[in-house]
Amino acid sequence: MIVGNGEIAAGAAAMIDAADKVIRFNDCRSIGAGGSRTDVVAVCNTGRPARAMLGSAEWRKSPAVASASEIWSVRDPVKFAALRGPLSLSHPELDDFCDDYTEQFTAFCQATGKRHVVIGQSIHEGVDLALAVHEPGSYVVPSSGMIVIAEALAHHPDDDIAITGFSHTGWDEHPFAAEKRLVDSYVSSGRLRRLADTNPISASQGD
Repeated sequence: MIVGNGEIAAGAAAMIDAADKVIRFNDCRSIGAGGSRTDVVAVCNTGRPARAMLGSAEWRKSPAVASASEIWSVRDPVKFAALRGPLSLSHPELDDFCDDYTEQFTAFCQATGKRHVVIGQSIHEGVDLALAVHEPGSYVVPSSGMIVIAEALAHHPDDDIAITGFSHTGWDEHPFAAEKRLVDSYVSSGRLRRLADTNPISASQGD
């Protein structure tokens, strides 16, 4: 179960908590309407989000982070180091976007007995390739949610993978419209399923 920080289907909490593995994102705002079980916290390990999480005692001690057995860093350091130069020209306002905090997340995991997984650049580049046929337009990087979906599909192709909390809206430099079309194609082909979003309860967007 991959639970974004967007709208959660009403009544989904019990289904989420009954899953074999529950993946949440960053500050885990999906807790509550989206249940409480958390096995994995997927984090943006570069830039301001990473700095904010690592510097927050509240984040480190939150029930979701404390209960998680794994932290997944969604941004491969090699990939983002290569992005720094081009972004300095195309998006100079993102001067700290590629600042890497992967080692700090590794240290946090070592100190708290968690497994640290860094999602490789091949997943990121595979998402870029898959998005290309869905008219993404110009964008900086795919969203964390899209990277985690791709990671799950790549490594657990025979599992029942469900998502909720994905409203595919947010930062303008993520290709959310194309991501929605890509995710819908995975749903149509039976590789992925969405929990019914008949009566959504807002948990605020952040995937």
